Amino acid sequence: MMNFSSFFCIAGPCVMESTDFVYESACALQEIFSQTATPWIFKSSFDKANRSSVAGFRGLSMDRGLEVLDAIRRRLGVPVVTDVHETWQVRPVAEVVDVLQTPALLCRQTDLIMAAAATGKPVNYKKGQFLAPWDMGNVIAKARHASRAAGHGEGNFLVCERGTMFGYNNLVVDMRGFSLMAQATGCPVVFDATHSVQLPGALGHASGGQPDLAPALARAAMATGHVRGVFFETHPEPAKALCDAHVMLPFAEVAPLVAQLRAIAECLRP
Repeated sequence: MMNFSSFFCIAGPCVMESTDFVYESACALQEIFSQTATPWIFKSSFDKANRSSVAGFRGLSMDRGLEVLDAIRRRLGVPVVTDVHETWQVRPVAEVVDVLQTPALLCRQTDLIMAAAATGKPVNYKKGQFLAPWDMGNVIAKARHASRAAGHGEGNFLVCERGTMFGYNNLVVDMRGFSLMAQATGCPVVFDATHSVQLPGALGHASGGQPDLAPALARAAMATGHVRGVFFETHPEPAKALCDAHVMLPFAEVAPLVAQLRAIAECLRP
C-alpha cells in the first residue's frame, strides 16, 4: 500500500501528446524531483474526455497510453496515476497504474467512484467545483463501502481540492476547505494548484487560466498544515501544449516551487 503520510507531489503534462513526449517528460521530471529528494507520482491522461470544444485534442488511445505508463513505471521506477472517466476503463487501467484518479466533474458518479475503490488501488478523488468541502464525505463513504465489499478494508484514498466555481468562468480556493475536507473524510488532502487557477471556458473554445498565481496558492495551501500532497500539471513549453496550455507550469519552475513546498512541510512537521 502506498504511503501518503509525508509530503509528496503529483506532476506531469495534462494529456499524452505522443508516446515520445510522455516518456521524455517523465524522464525530465524524474531528474528534477531526484534533485529535490521529493517523492512524486507521474500523471498524464490518455484521454481528456471533458474538453471544451469538439475539436480539442483528447490524447492517445487507452491501449497506447497504458503502454507508455507501464514503460515509465518499469524503466524509471516512478509510480504513475491517470484518470478514468467510465467504469469499463477502471479494471484495465488499475492493472497498470499505481494510483487511479477520478475527474472532479464526475465526483457524483456513484458507479465510477465505487468501481475505482473496488480495485484495491489507491484512488485520488477530485472534489467537484460545485461541492462544499464536507460533501466529499459522501464520496469517501461510497468508496469505503465498495472497498470493504471487495475485501480491501477501508481502502487507501486521497481527496483533492481544485477550486470552487465562483460566478462565471472563475474558480476560488477557500483555505478553510482543506481542514474541513480532512475532517469530513479522514483522508490525506491533495491540492491541485494548476487546475485551481483555471478559468473554465473563458476563451469560448477552451479554458483560460492564471498560471502565475499557482505557486502562491500552492505555498498557502501547504502552510495551512492540512495538505499532504500538491498536484500540478507541467509542460516543457506550456504555450505549445495541446491541452490546458493556459494553466500548466513550465518545467523550469518546478524545482524552485517543490523546494519551497518541501521547506514549508518541514517547518510544519511535529
